[in-house]
Amino acid sequence: MMGVQDNPSPPSQGGGGSLFTTFFKIGMFTLGGGYAMIPIIEAEVVDKHKWVTKEEFLDLIAIAQSCPGVFAANISIFIGYRLKKVPGAIITCLGTCLPSFLIILLIAMFFHRFQDNPVVASIFRGIRPAVVALIAVPTFNLAKSAGITWATCWIPIGGALAIWLMGVSPILIILLAAIGGYVYGTLIKPTE
Repeated sequence: MMGVQDNPSPPSQGGGGSLFTTFFKIGMFTLGGGYAMIPIIEAEVVDKHKWVTKEEFLDLIAIAQSCPGVFAANISIFIGYRLKKVPGAIITCLGTCLPSFLIILLIAMFFHRFQDNPVVASIFRGIRPAVVALIAVPTFNLAKSAGITWATCWIPIGGALAIWLMGVSPILIILLAAIGGYVYGTLIKPTE
């Protein structure tokens, strides 16, 4: 896996204002949290600005998922750091988190006025299925990019079912997957 610091000069480094504006836009117009942001971040960072390659982006997603904290903040910090070191990490994190903070602040200020409004409740019920779709699409795209096939799809499905049906800790699933990947990569695959 490529580290965050492996390539000191990415294809096209964005300026601080461009970084902030791009990540503010991503943070402002993404419903459903970090995973729903993946296709938008990819479109902006990989396709439009070419700040990182597709392979680097997949590596950064893997790193961001394995770190504690909010996924959207993690991925923005890693991309910002990749481009402009610490100042870039601060700028991209602020750009990503500021819209959510401002929106939640406004909702908290006025929530008591519309919390029992049937129109607002209906709007939130309508948004839920769209958020599921926004999370499902990047999941399938990541599976395709990671090389998940019909022969290996049982691994993520089994892990999800173990967590959902049997209450297995996600940490245990991650540890078992890491051990399994290590065993496969060092003992089984070389002999094939």
